[in-house]
Amino acid sequence: MKDFKTLLFALTLMTLLTACGGDTTVVEDAIDPTKIEKIEGGKFKGGVLRLNSIEDYTSLFPVAINDIYSTHIAGQCYEGLFKFNQKTLEAEPCLAESFDIDNTKKVYTFHLRKGVLFHDDACFPEGKGREMNANDFKYCFEFLCSNHEENKWPTLFRDRIVGAHEYAAGTAKTVEGIKVIDNYTFELTLVDPFAGLPDLLAVLAAAVYPKEAIDKYGYEGMHNYMVGTGPFIATTLKNGENVEFLRNEKYWKKDEFGNQLPYLAKVTFSFIKTKPEELKSFQDGNLDMVWGLPVEEIPNIMASFEEALEGKNREFDLQSVNSLNIQYYGFLFTSETFSDVRVRKAFNYAIDRDSLVEFVLQGEGIPAHHGFVPPMSGYPTDAVKGFDYNPKLAAQLMKDAGFNGGKGFPEVTLHLNSSGGTNEKIAAYMQGMLKKNLGVTVNLDVIPMAELHPKAERGELDFWRFGWIADYPDPSNFLYLFHGKNIDSTKETSINYFRYYNPKFDELYEAALKEIDDKKRMELYSQCDQLLIDDAVVMPLLFNVDIRLINPEVTDFDINELEYRDLSVVYFKIENKTNVRVYDNLIEEEEQIAE
Repeated sequence: MKDFKTLLFALTLMTLLTACGGDTTVVEDAIDPTKIEKIEGGKFKGGVLRLNSIEDYTSLFPVAINDIYSTHIAGQCYEGLFKFNQKTLEAEPCLAESFDIDNTKKVYTFHLRKGVLFHDDACFPEGKGREMNANDFKYCFEFLCSNHEENKWPTLFRDRIVGAHEYAAGTAKTVEGIKVIDNYTFELTLVDPFAGLPDLLAVLAAAVYPKEAIDKYGYEGMHNYMVGTGPFIATTLKNGENVEFLRNEKYWKKDEFGNQLPYLAKVTFSFIKTKPEELKSFQDGNLDMVWGLPVEEIPNIMASFEEALEGKNREFDLQSVNSLNIQYYGFLFTSETFSDVRVRKAFNYAIDRDSLVEFVLQGEGIPAHHGFVPPMSGYPTDAVKGFDYNPKLAAQLMKDAGFNGGKGFPEVTLHLNSSGGTNEKIAAYMQGMLKKNLGVTVNLDVIPMAELHPKAERGELDFWRFGWIADYPDPSNFLYLFHGKNIDSTKETSINYFRYYNPKFDELYEAALKEIDDKKRMELYSQCDQLLIDDAVVMPLLFNVDIRLINPEVTDFDINELEYRDLSVVYFKIENKTNVRVYDNLIEEEEQIAE
């Protein structure tokens, strides 16, 4: 924080905050939220965690979210049967207190926690949130199985739960495999055994919300509104400006010492759109964490971090992890421009991924030399033969396709979001390589993610840039983007942005989903991955190495491969020492140079 001494300054005013346009009144602590007090187990309660999102959110309705920025915000309000452990990424019971599996390994019975309340909201009688029950999960899960336009996850359960296909087709009024036993007991029956079900149930799309909220605000209204059971309640939702949350004083969970969660009194999100500005805000003490660094600052930051470790510099915390996150350029398979596989392969062979990572990104990434799926435990990454830099082969492929030296090939536009400026640096480098090696002119169209994503969903873009970070740690979470069954002629949008259809891919992918032997399943996934390379569906660029800079007083905000955030366990740990940031020294050095 800008002045950490203010954390000890208490006010005695009672503040009433009105949430989301005046429909809900949330009573804040009778003290300033920046006050921090020590509680049992060496934990601390209170404080304001200040975060930033470099992109606007696209939606706050769980089943309509397909981007990490929206997930980071909506994930503070919503929760489901399971949630991921922020440290280990193991799926752990959340609103399900426990569960049983029958002898066939197909029937899961969930025993729900009692006394869990939805947030107070005007959609309920007298504005008081009611108790969550099994019927709420039935309502939400059946919507997940539907073909509704607002459901961006129609295949999450489609091949898993008995009766999901019939419900989607309109031949059944309910999903046979989704049953309410009583208010606190809920049953799912699977088509085939699937040990990864808890992971699926931990993704945000499987969160619970009340029917009353849909009835009052409609699906469209829920894009900018939240009513959940989570640890924080939204009090301000101004997309692109600021988002604020207050602690849910009625939250159901306590820690191992009996302390009420969450520890934090308040969480805020700003929307600073460039990485240098975001870093400057952290430097000035206005943010508590930065996720992703301006590439031009990486050498300075890393050098200063080494000095900090040696006691030569002031303190800050640096976290890093090899992320389950791919950066790629996509081709529209139904596009005339990219209908020839030789052209798509030429684009892939024409770019030097090693130089991109080493020089443009200052080593912040892993070149994607194999497939689309990032390296992960148990996955045979090396078995997938990807694209190396081969400009001669790239030129020959273009010639074979009838575009020798790029002659006759149309100018193309790469549509991308800025992501704080990093994506533009990558695109400018790729733009130059494609011109040099293929004679192709690529124009850049930089637009906000909130505009880019819907266009890709509707199949309006021939060539675009996206990143995809896993919702759960499994190859299927990457490969399902290419599943032919995601293309539904009755729907305008699809998660299969590429409109890729290959019966062989679908056969292998569906076989992998049913395979219970982990090694065989991974081998099937790698075969799917190889087909994507053989068909040159995308241009895999790199896998992220995520770096965070974090206020050293922020505790238990663990980094992980999914950038999954559980802010309910995060707290400020105040010690009797001077906490300062590495940037103070960087500023001094810059001033000396200027002199």
